[in-house]
Amino acid sequence: MKVIIDQDKCVASGQCVMAAMDVFDQREEDGVVVLLDPAPPAALAGDVRQAAAVCPALAIRIEE
Repeated sequence: MKVIIDQDKCVASGQCVMAAMDVFDQREEDGVVVLLDPAPPAALAGDVRQAAAVCPALAIRIEE
């Protein structure tokens, strides 16, 4: 699994962080998503898929 984010699309809702805090974080200054792990372990795949699904800006893309 490879995770790709588009920071330009991000609206800083924080849904991704709540779904997969080991993979996503937010910048202090504006809340825009920060990718902590672009290739998360299989154990986190469900959380990452959930984060992508709940992102209101569709700023998270997953490549298998």
